[in-house]
Amino acid sequence: MDNEGILKAIKKLREGSKKRKFSQGLDLIVNLKQIDIKKPDQKVESFLVLPNDNGKKLKICAFVDKELINEAKSVFDKAISKEDFPKVSKKELKNIAKEFDFFVAQSNCMVDVAKVFGKSLGSRGKMPNPKAGCVITPGSNLKELYNRLQKTIRLATRNEPIIKVLIGKDSMEDKKIQENIMSVYQSLLQTLPQEKSNIKNILLKFTMSSPVQIG
Repeated sequence: MDNEGILKAIKKLREGSKKRKFSQGLDLIVNLKQIDIKKPDQKVESFLVLPNDNGKKLKICAFVDKELINEAKSVFDKAISKEDFPKVSKKELKNIAKEFDFFVAQSNCMVDVAKVFGKSLGSRGKMPNPKAGCVITPGSNLKELYNRLQKTIRLATRNEPIIKVLIGKDSMEDKKIQENIMSVYQSLLQTLPQEKSNIKNILLKFTMSSPVQIG
């Protein structure tokens, strides 16, 4: 896959899609082959910071101790203090897990986060993950982390050998979309055991359109 092929696919997708009265999301779908996702060493799970914002405003919640609570409240969309963990009801647990895209936790709170929020977040793949930089210390730059997470996507296989991620919107410039797609592709090559040989095809799709294959 090359940049020219990506740009051609974007053009074809635009030409074949009806104009909508709302901004459509743009999904990248990677179908994999010759890979057994039941085997831990072949399961794909990584985080990638895109070169360009994908157009979606992500909501981020932080679990912190008392020394970080005030700063966390000023930076993140929601911050919960360690001392308030026991006050969170079962209903709130479900709502929080659904509402937020990323969760950040202070390192000394991780055991308690796992006990209180683990069941709700774990089933959705949303536990604070050090691979995404989501486990922090009092010396962490919270604002920098918040901004970085706004461009961060999770590349993961679940029940099928398919990776689907939002990489942009129809209002984005083709060049920025192409840069995001290439970034995902190059990242996957480093993750897949047989690199290109594990990729069956790569598709682009607007929210309300049919998919177009790249290449």
